[in-house]
Amino acid sequence: MLSIGSVHLLNFSWKRNLIVLWLGCFLVSMAYSVSIPFLSIFLQDQLGIKSHLETWTGFIFAITFLFSSLIAPFWGSLADKYGRKPMMLRAGICLTLAYLAYFFVQTPFQLTGVRIIEGLLAGYIPSAISIVATNTPEKDVGYALGLISTSNATALIIGPLVGGFISQWVGTRNTFFLSAILVFVAFFIALLWVKEPNFRKKAEKRQSVAKDLKEALSNPRLMFILLIVFTTSLSIMIVEPLLTVYVLKLGSSKSSASMNSGIIFSIVGIATLLGAPLWGKIGARIGYNKVLFYGLLGGGIGNILQIMFNNLIGFGVLRFVYGLFFAAVFPALNALIVQMTEPEFRGRAFSLNQTANQLGLLIGPILGGVLANLLSIPIVFLINGFLLLCIAVIFKLKSIPASIENKKALHLSD
Repeated sequence: MLSIGSVHLLNFSWKRNLIVLWLGCFLVSMAYSVSIPFLSIFLQDQLGIKSHLETWTGFIFAITFLFSSLIAPFWGSLADKYGRKPMMLRAGICLTLAYLAYFFVQTPFQLTGVRIIEGLLAGYIPSAISIVATNTPEKDVGYALGLISTSNATALIIGPLVGGFISQWVGTRNTFFLSAILVFVAFFIALLWVKEPNFRKKAEKRQSVAKDLKEALSNPRLMFILLIVFTTSLSIMIVEPLLTVYVLKLGSSKSSASMNSGIIFSIVGIATLLGAPLWGKIGARIGYNKVLFYGLLGGGIGNILQIMFNNLIGFGVLRFVYGLFFAAVFPALNALIVQMTEPEFRGRAFSLNQTANQLGLLIGPILGGVLANLLSIPIVFLINGFLLLCIAVIFKLKSIPASIENKKALHLSD
């Protein structure tokens, strides 16, 4: 006779789980992209910041990434003890309350406090990725991780357009209320329909964050992947804050700069939406090492070639091609983390992955702004391209032999 647990496993559909998690991640990403990109307008029009607006905006953005990177290993440790779904639900309800708090803030210092709280309590999307990685058949992990990454790309295509319309129609403050509703819906569907059958609650005492870091340091392959996560996130954020300025330099008028910049951002999102699932399937066939190498190589060459175009159309086309290649990077990194860690450490590994990502997002805009002021934006593209090429070459020289990767994959599918 089948036990209750066996019946639960038989009723579990990883594909249905993937659809629900995709929708949840899409809603959370939409909540971000309809409101947070307009923080500078909110600071100026609603909170009275008339001078040093750029400094305030950079600080407001960076403070969340800082605190999120510091707290991520702690949440990952709790996820390994209590499950990834409870951590996702916790993050969902906390994010809902944070967006509601945005709606009520009256001073930039209150906004800073809310941004810190958001950084400390967020983590919906990393938890969702961890659930996908640990509850999907090994042969389908690459496809699933590639597909889940398209949720963010889709939201980044739609969100700024929706947010810009709402901001102009009813005011920037009301976009935060919409964001709170979106995240609460994501929390609700996760509560009802997300399953985590492969989780086994551990009775032992939770390991400290320091021991988690020590255990990660004992796995040099994992640490190298985390270094690549940091570098690729850094690479993205070195350039992205400069794109609007560069669009102006390519001949766009000030009145149409926001629209043209939005199109440039959307082009990369569309490329990611198209490319990520395809790269996931290719990785399952040829290995995620090769896919990651091709993604880094294409991203590096794409950054370098962008300085050769002096018009918006050529620049936009090249950004699309760059996006098609770079779409391979994060699904491959997530798949390699799965292959390099044991199931009982995987939640903590993905939280360390989040920490590395957040540190890149924190440092990238600051470094990009400094380099652009000292040199020029085309030189920043050039430096960024060579950085990715160097990482690609180093990864190629240090990558896991295919026999080891395949052996690990077979072990995890047992």
